[in-house]
Order: sequence, then C-alpha cells, then structure tokens
Amino acid sequence: TGGQTLLHTGPCSFGFFDIISLNEKWQLMNSNSSVSLSAEVPGCVHTTLQRQGFISDPYYRFNDLAYRWISLDNWTYTTSFSVPTHVRGKGKAVLVFEGVDTVSTISLNGVTIGKTDNMFRRYDFEVTGLLKDEENVLQVWIMSAVTYASQRSHAHTEYRVPPDCPPPVQKGECHVNFIRKAQSSFSWDWGPSFPTLGIWKEVRLEVFNSSRVLSYTTNSEHSSWNVEVELFFDVFVASKVLVNNNLDIYDDNKCVHFKSVSLWWPFGHGEQFLYYLTIDVNLEGGETFNVAFRTVELVQEPIPSSPGLSFYFRINGKPIFLKGSNWIPVHAFQDQVTTDMITILLRSAQKANMNTLRVWGGGVYEQDIFYSLCDMYGIMIWQDFMFACALYPTEKDFIQTVREEVTHQVRRLKSHPSVVIWSGNNENEAAIATDWFNISVAARPLYVKDYVNLYVENIRDIVLQEDSTRPFLVSSPTNGVESEKEGWVAKDPYDPHYGDTHYYSYYKDCWDWTAFPRTRFASEYGFQSWPSLSTLSKVSVSSDWDFSSNFSAHRQHHEDGNQQMLKQAELHYILPNSTDPVQKYRDTIYITQVMQAQCVKIQTEFYRRSRSDIVEGKGHTMGTLYWQLNDIWQGPSWSSVEFGGKWKMLHYWATDFYAPILSAGVEDKGDLLIYGVSDSHSEKHNVKAKVKLHSWSSFNAVCSLESNVTKIKAGGSTLVFQHSISALLMQCGNCTRRSCIVAFHLSSPEGQLISPHNHMFLSSPRYAEGLQKPNITDTGIVQNFFVTLHCSFPAVYVWLDVDNIPGHFDVNGFLMLSKKSTVIFGAWRPTTAEEITANLHITSLRDVY
Repeated sequence: TGGQTLLHTGPCSFGFFDIISLNEKWQLMNSNSSVSLSAEVPGCVHTTLQRQGFISDPYYRFNDLAYRWISLDNWTYTTSFSVPTHVRGKGKAVLVFEGVDTVSTISLNGVTIGKTDNMFRRYDFEVTGLLKDEENVLQVWIMSAVTYASQRSHAHTEYRVPPDCPPPVQKGECHVNFIRKAQSSFSWDWGPSFPTLGIWKEVRLEVFNSSRVLSYTTNSEHSSWNVEVELFFDVFVASKVLVNNNLDIYDDNKCVHFKSVSLWWPFGHGEQFLYYLTIDVNLEGGETFNVAFRTVELVQEPIPSSPGLSFYFRINGKPIFLKGSNWIPVHAFQDQVTTDMITILLRSAQKANMNTLRVWGGGVYEQDIFYSLCDMYGIMIWQDFMFACALYPTEKDFIQTVREEVTHQVRRLKSHPSVVIWSGNNENEAAIATDWFNISVAARPLYVKDYVNLYVENIRDIVLQEDSTRPFLVSSPTNGVESEKEGWVAKDPYDPHYGDTHYYSYYKDCWDWTAFPRTRFASEYGFQSWPSLSTLSKVSVSSDWDFSSNFSAHRQHHEDGNQQMLKQAELHYILPNSTDPVQKYRDTIYITQVMQAQCVKIQTEFYRRSRSDIVEGKGHTMGTLYWQLNDIWQGPSWSSVEFGGKWKMLHYWATDFYAPILSAGVEDKGDLLIYGVSDSHSEKHNVKAKVKLHSWSSFNAVCSLESNVTKIKAGGSTLVFQHSISALLMQCGNCTRRSCIVAFHLSSPEGQLISPHNHMFLSSPRYAEGLQKPNITDTGIVQNFFVTLHCSFPAVYVWLDVDNIPGHFDVNGFLMLSKKSTVIFGAWRPTTAEEITANLHITSLRDVY
C-alpha cells in the first residue's frame, strides 16, 4: 500500500450497525466519596470540579500547587444506560472508549470488562453477554497517574530508567516516563503540572449482527493516479461485504467525475487540492472523506564540497524549504481545547507564512480537526511519537501497549496529506549520546539496547509495515542515516553535517550570527519572553505584577529563565526604569518580546540565507522550525502566540522573515551584505536592493543607494548588495554606526516592492545617538479599524496593544521612519472603534527608559 491523505478516521457507521452514545449523564466521585458530582464526557476531573464550582480556575496564580491533591486521588466515573428494543436482538455488542486518561479498570453491571493503561489508545471491550434489558451500570475507576507511575518505577528494580523527577523549578511530579500519557502533564519548562484523570474522548456502544468497520486508511499515488483503500473489520459472523468506492472532485457546489488529478501542495507552493472519496459498504448509505495526491521524500545524499549528507524534503518532486514552528498541547485539560482555539492558531501560523508545524513528542497526538485543517491550509506536519527527554522501560507490557498505540495512531493519521514525516521521539538519542543522565560507560550498552528495542525494533517496524509512503526518523535531533550506521545512537547527534539540530544558547549574544550552527535543518531553536499584561492579568493580581514577585518566579519553569531574558536584553537595550511599578512591569514584558523577536529573526534569517551556502563544509540549510508556536497557559515561554491566541512581537516578525521572498541583511568582515532569498521553484526575479541610511534624529534619509539589477535564483539565496560599512558611513557624511540605521528592501527594476521592508542596526540600540522619545499619538480608531499614528521623531519597535480584544494588526513592532503611519486592526469578534481606542496602548523602545 502506498500514498497519503484524509480527514476522518475511526469507526464509521455505514448503516448496518447501531451506535449508542454514552457521553451524557455521568457521576464523578473521589476515593473516599467526600466529593460527588455530575460530570460530562469527554472531560476530566479538574474541569468537572471547576465547572461545578468546587474549585476555581486551576491556572489562577498558585493553584497548580494548591490543587495537587486532585491528581493524587483516585476517581470513579459512573453512568447508567438502557439499550433500545430493536438493538437487543443483534449478535455482538462492543463498548468503545476512544480515550481514557489513563490507568483505569472498567466494569459493566459489576463485571470487570477490561483495563486501560495508555492515554493514546482506543479500547474496545466486548460486552455481548453482559447487557441487561433495563438499566446497565457502567463504571470507570481511574487510578492516580502519579501513584501508578511511581509504583511502576519502584517495581523496576534491575536498573534505573532516568530521569526520576523533573528539575525542582518545574514544580512537577516524578516518573512520567513509566506511564503512556502526555509527558508534559507532569510538568515541563514552559507549563504546569496537571496530571489529569478522566475520560477525555467519547464513549459509545456499538451493536451489530455480522461486522463493523473498525477503521480505514487511504493511500494515493500520484505517479499512477491510484487510490488504495484499506478497511479494518470486526467480524462476528462470516459474511460477504460489498464495498463501493467513488472518487469525485468538488467544483462549483456540485460533484463532478474527473479524468485527471491536481496535486496537493504545501502552503506557498501551490493549491491544496482535496478530492471526495465516498466509501459505501453493503450499499447502505456510505460516507464521504477527503483524499489528496502528493509524494514526500526525505533526501539524504552527498553534497558537493561538503562532508556529510543533505537533509531536505522533496514534495511532488520539488525541494521545499520548511518554514514553521513547534506545536505543543493547546491546554493542560484536553477537553477544553475547542475547534476555534485550534483554528486561530493554525490560521495564525499560515498568516505568518509558515508551511510546517512539528507536533512535539511530549504532548498528545492532536485531534482529527487539527490534521483536517492542516490538510486544507497546506501546513505540513512533522509528527513525533509521544516520547520526550527521557529514557523508557522496555517491559513486555509496556512495549505491547506502545505497539497498540503506534498502530492506532498511524492508521488514524496516515491518510492526511499534511503529515509528511514520522519521528520516533524528541531528543532521546541526544540524551544518551551526550549523557544527560550520568550513565556509566559500562551501563551505556544496556540503554542503547533498550533504545533500539523501543524505537527501531518496535515503533519503526510498525510504521514501516503500516505506512510505506512517508519517511521515518528515529529521533530529533538526529544524524539520520548516519545515526543508523552508528547503531542508531550517533556519537554527536548535533553534527551540522547531517540531519536536524536543536540549538539553544541564552547567554551568548544572539546578535552574533556566527555563533549559530550552520545546520542542514534547524528543527528547534528559540528564546523566551513573557506574555502581555492583559494575558497575565486573567490569572494574577496587581501585587504579582513585578519581575521579582513570587508569582513571576513561580510561573517561570525554566532555570534562571527570567534572568536570562533580562541579561540577553541588556546586551542591546536599556532596561525599563519607570518609577510606576505596573508600568515598569508592562515595559519589561515589552522588552522581553523585543529581545525574543530580534534574536529569532537574526537566527532565522541566517538559516534562510544559508540555503545555498556551503561555508567550511557546512550549510545548505533547508528548514527552520523555531521553538515554539503556542502556549499551554499564561506564563513565560518560547512561544510566538500567547495562551488565548494573542500574537507576540515575534509572530508579527515571522510574517516577514518567513516571506516567500526575503531581503536579509548582515554585517560580515566589515561589509554590509544583503541577500535575496526566494522560495519560488521557477521564477527567477530580477531585483534591485534599495538601501537607505536614516538618522535617529530626522525623518529624511541621510543617503540612498541602489544595487545593479541582479537575478535571484529560484529556491535559493543570492547576494544582491555588498558595500564596506566604513565607506558607506563616510559616503553618507553625517552618519556613524550609533547615529544611523540601515533600511532596505528588494524591488523590481521598475520600482515595485518585492520583499518586505527590512532594517539592520550597525550598533546596539542601547548606544544609539540621537534616538528621541517619539511622542507617538493616534487620531483614534476610525471605521474599519484603521489607526493613524503620528510621531515627532523616528521610532523603533513601535508596538500597539489593545489588551483583551482578540485579533491582530496588519503590522506591529515596526520601525517608523515617517511622521505618519496607518495600521489596521483585524478583530476576531464584534467590537467598536470606541472599544479599541479605549484599550489601545502604544509603546516604542525609547518610551521605556
């Protein structure tokens, strides 16, 4: 079987068996019956307690610690149901649990029908002889995940399986690697510890006479235009099944049969053609699903004049530079994740010109709607399996539940064209190779053996059986085929000559682009910032609004994170010094977002212009996925979008540094270099670089330069402008490194704008000479939410904030080199010009000191 695509998965009713939903009217009780209340399914204990008023918002202030007792207790869900008369005579009945979180014993009418131990599996329990005519009582007893993980760890006496516990700064629980559950639910360096319990997906009873469809997959191969459908049945009585498939293209509100197909392309490279496949079993109605045609290859082959191997994706035969970010769980309580939340985040990614998201291995396999929307939006998915930053046990029962998990998830997701690669784990090859856990040399082979057993002999083996159509990587970062040659654990999985890399450095100056690894593929890198005051104020009080408060320390789960942000910012900016504590707090948040945006911009532009370069044997970078897109709660993190969907400055900047055609400036050996970077496959643009030097104290350009017309190569990086900076400053007369800034863009020979406007500092803004308070004022929001800004002097990092009004501006965090500038706000809910005007805050760099 080969191919890709599809939206819906899971059991389907094709009209020949009955489905009874059991999502309503549950009761929830703790172990000693001191708490008893009605509950909803899908749901979890924490959200049920909050909804019933038993607890307040778990995200509020220090409630993650105050409510720790919830996760340390055991809880029981109970419901009762009757079976309709017309269903009772059918031959087989199965209770289906799409997702139980996590360790449970399930009984029906007092008889134990099964147990669960894996959040990521679907469980089917046959109950044919147990159903009563009248009331049936279904009970799900859920054990504390914390207790279970601890018991499993202590029972593993032969050798330790590190890490035992998270760092103290994370305020988390221990031994999460011993339970098949979202690894971040026991805490992470960007999120809280909420080891949830509950029935987090739907429950139903399925009754049938002969057979039911368990799941199906589709494979579509565009080379021969074949669609292969694979159906999995639960058969009670041997019978003939007639399957009728119909493939149509949707056009002008009607379905029309077609003779040839168009391909599915990633966003920015073509359209996302989705076809409608109707599967009709036994001619009893049928259901319609989406199918697409595309191929994906991961190319690892020698590069001229470079040791090592390439590492890039070829979609439909074309090399694609992957631009995007990393996706973490949207909420600690998965039942709180709505389609709107997912849609806002995915649309935000697409609006920032992203074509890829990596679903990170410490969270969850996402909802079906997530992958369906990615199919529609052209966002490629790098899909990790859910293992992260730890070693794992390899007992027989652990391996068996992982095998079931992987089989289920691959069958569920492989029909989606957006999923372009499977990856076995996050950073576990690196953990062994670089000895994160202080393993002795003598013991190391044992851990390598366990690693190979889990990820290669089991997970990889299943993926290759189930899906021959996309690549599989054992880990990230990895050296790919080179790691395989070295026994699956390379000596240095961070080697920039192979595979992908993760790179973080918080104390080195992020403006020094020469310190970044010139990697083949950058799948993680980033810097922290704090979310806006409007986001934080929902879970804090005014006494918390200080960088040295207990709340600020409590919310920071990364060791020295708050200090790292300020130290990095202080390298290039004067830190806020307002005497008003709340204003100082707001300004400090602003400066962390300025620092984060500038750092990630410099690093990303370095990677994008390294696309065509080989320098000292390193380069040909073909992907950038910064850490991270979204937040799980209101706190400091590496995200570019805050919890709730508000864009940080970084996200606004990503729309430019991920633009299809980019002008990227850099200083190298005293020269100003400007590159044109193009994602285009065929167009070779003739461009001119237009460069202006502006004084901080005047709106008039000090001087203007223009390059000769240069053809920038398709799918590559081309040097379009080079000039000695000292000669440039001398030529401009009144400019020094400290008194002027360089602004530039690419235009057509006729003067049409081709790239976003960009700029470059010739020295740190903290040493800027002539930078004045710009006295920015606005004329108020007018119809269609246009805001016109006026200023007295040039302003840098001009930031507009409208507090809790959801939406985003067309530009933000920008350089203002004219007396007047108009910005547009796009609202995500009904609002008024008056409401926006009343909530508008405007800040520039010179305003905070």
